[in-house]
Amino acid sequence: MHVRIITVVGAGTMGRGIAQVAAAAEYGVRLRDVETRTLERAMESVENSLLRMVKGQKITEGQMHSTLERILPTTDLATALEDADLVIEAVPEDLDLKKALWAEIEDNSPLRTIFASNTSQLSITSIASATKREERFIGMHWFSPPVLMRLVEIVRGMETSDETVETVRAVSERMGKETVVCKDSQGFITTRAFLALLNECFRIYDEGIASVEDIDKAIKLGLNHPMGPFQLADYTGVEVALEANKGLAEAFGDRFRSPQCLRQLVSSGNLGVKTGRGFYRYGASS
Repeated sequence: MHVRIITVVGAGTMGRGIAQVAAAAEYGVRLRDVETRTLERAMESVENSLLRMVKGQKITEGQMHSTLERILPTTDLATALEDADLVIEAVPEDLDLKKALWAEIEDNSPLRTIFASNTSQLSITSIASATKREERFIGMHWFSPPVLMRLVEIVRGMETSDETVETVRAVSERMGKETVVCKDSQGFITTRAFLALLNECFRIYDEGIASVEDIDKAIKLGLNHPMGPFQLADYTGVEVALEANKGLAEAFGDRFRSPQCLRQLVSSGNLGVKTGRGFYRYGASS
């Protein structure tokens, strides 16, 4: 299937990044959110990101302007979907929210449209059950920030067709991304492997074996990770790890039971960079 128009539903951090990547790859992009202010912030963020790339001589000013011109922000779902070849949903990791949204998306989309959910661990088959086109429904797990991270993890639901997989793989590659394909299993490849490491680091800290700082330093320098596990948890939001653990614990048992330090931070409202405090303290909330 030839894809020309990509609709991104959800203009938060992930959605706006996906929209920028798609527009830079010369797709027409419809960026939809329920709030006008969220869309305004998203377009400001995309413009600032492109300006940094111009200053770094990665793109020209002409490329920046053409990328911005390809993105149409809108609060109207029907307008966003009327000519969509591919819809990428990027709303919070809430199964009921996603299913309700997809039922609404299906009612407003052409029959040819492929549906892709950006989720790090929820069942694609379960989300797809809210629609009547499960063979054209797929998981498209992006990584933050989408502009810089090279991987898109493609998740095949129980009914996802080969054609849908190949179309989404081709779109991802045109956007400059590497891909992996996996079956629909809780946590897929990356979230399952990452949380196993993250939880073990949390337990090392809970057991008093080493400090947060030294564990982060050990993982960065000893295992060549770009960021320590505690730093990464603070950056993405401590509560994200807690919620992901809940789903994986249901599927795989106690090895994904959240360690005490993680549960305490969430219950105290210290969620990382965005609240000014997580495993580390930060100068101001962001």
